[in-house]
Amino acid sequence: MLKRFSHPELRAPPTARPLRGWTADRLQSGFEQALAGADGILGAHCAHELWMRGEFAINVERALDRLWKHAADSIPEWLPMRHIEWLPLCYEVALRMRAAARGRSNIYLILLDYADSRPEPLGVYVGMTHYSPAQRFDQHKAGIRAAGSVLRRGLELLAGPTLHLQHIARAEAVRIEGELADALRAAGLFVQGGH
Repeated sequence: MLKRFSHPELRAPPTARPLRGWTADRLQSGFEQALAGADGILGAHCAHELWMRGEFAINVERALDRLWKHAADSIPEWLPMRHIEWLPLCYEVALRMRAAARGRSNIYLILLDYADSRPEPLGVYVGMTHYSPAQRFDQHKAGIRAAGSVLRRGLELLAGPTLHLQHIARAEAVRIEGELADALRAAGLFVQGGH
């Protein structure tokens, strides 16, 4: 039986996909055990792995809903609160970006809601900051040096795809912010920011 934090590989970031080798049955069993034990980390990795494998949106939505109801206090910040069809693509594109030097800057993504004005209802904002991405999202929503798109349309931080782009040199962050925005646009996403 799996217990909370019983697998050291679960400390890995979502980009590592530590449950990639699990069968569908094992993922389902692990997810149910995570719910029973209020283990947000195991549940997040199970749901994330299903998502990355292209599981139907309705099934991912149900898993997210159940996980947030049973283990909200222990869910890692990298797990989104809603299904995003293009999240696997976002991971793929972001993983191509690499920083050569460490520093104090962070790259972040914010999910944007365009349901009232675009056929594809979701977009993404690409930014860089010396604050934590969560702090910067809160600042945007509070109107502090806010991008209008995030202030009006920001839904949530998408922390997972850019976890490897934290604590990097400012010059690297400036370069990567623009390259990531351009690459996400080229992949077909509606992108704001990335100056």
